[in-house]
Amino acid sequence: MKILSFISRIFIWFSVICTITSCNDDVNSDKRLETENSENLLHYASFIEVFNYKSGYYVNVTNPWGNGNLGEFYLYPDSLRLPEELEKRQVIRTPVNSVVTYSSTQWSVFLQLNEIQRVKGILESNYTQNQEIKTLISEGKISDVGYENHINIEKVIDIKPDVILYTPYSTTPRTEIGELTGAVMFPFADYLENHPLGRTEWLKVIGFLTCREKDTDRWFDSIVTNYESIKSLCDSVKYRPSVFSDLPYEGQWYVPGGKSYIAQIFKDAGADYVWSENNSTASQPVDAETVLSQAGDADYWRVMNSTDFPYSYKRLSIENELYTYFKAFREKHVIVCDVMKTSYFEKSQYQPDVLLKDFVKIFHPDLLDDDYEPQFYYLLND
Repeated sequence: MKILSFISRIFIWFSVICTITSCNDDVNSDKRLETENSENLLHYASFIEVFNYKSGYYVNVTNPWGNGNLGEFYLYPDSLRLPEELEKRQVIRTPVNSVVTYSSTQWSVFLQLNEIQRVKGILESNYTQNQEIKTLISEGKISDVGYENHINIEKVIDIKPDVILYTPYSTTPRTEIGELTGAVMFPFADYLENHPLGRTEWLKVIGFLTCREKDTDRWFDSIVTNYESIKSLCDSVKYRPSVFSDLPYEGQWYVPGGKSYIAQIFKDAGADYVWSENNSTASQPVDAETVLSQAGDADYWRVMNSTDFPYSYKRLSIENELYTYFKAFREKHVIVCDVMKTSYFEKSQYQPDVLLKDFVKIFHPDLLDDDYEPQFYYLLND
């Protein structure tokens, strides 16, 4: 029956994880040392704080699922003698020389900064669309160290990484890998941020790790300027089309919450999300009949494609006759992103302004230049 592929399972996995109320274990440490000032250097991200500490930084990654945190770290220049008070703290010497990244959202920043030589290992390289990364893998300059639930420990030990940037799920084995490899396990909780600019701001973490803070500051500031400029175009629109999202999986429709990442983008693009009154940040399982009753008259329908063949209305109707009952289907207002062709997971997190512009082009085409070509999303015509 299926147009669905691994992308559906990813979204569902994230949804289940985000409903967990506690995954706080033994990562809490003593009260942090006094920082030079109390100003958090990050302003949009919810799950990480960065403060100046002497010639380096104090970093606190908070716990998205409960109280406490996922880790506290002191980033300190390798060229300077380590202060005595940090000798018993979790310290990362900067710039880092050898890193293993669990996600493309991490190595893509190293690549953008021309610091990719510091990345020695990645996961699931078979999914990447980036030719430079493929070349580095084939040349043996970067190793594929497996999958998140099946890390090749021997390869990681051979790499001798300073830091492993891991994606924190409740089931992620952290302590064992860190102990076996000697690496600092740094939880990269970017994917849990629900504001597009909050998710993007995690690129600054790579700036701190590589001593490229000024570059990542400029990069992020330009993204904020672009995003806010595009958003302002929709602030006073009189017509706000309604929109819903995603496809069912095994009989359940996993509906993004009204405070989720994609819901925020819909809002900023001048559209009304069907489940905007839902206060959840996670996706909720809803039966197909309920989705039809609440979203059947929605103006637009956003879906993601990761199959080897393109979507079409005919193929969608063959997959599930129920789809033909939606107004968005009948009026050919299905919005599609081909995650493989667009390298969505490698690029979109650090291009929220482009994502926003794509949706504005679809919802309010008169607000943008006629020659703008969407980069990630397009209206399905056939």
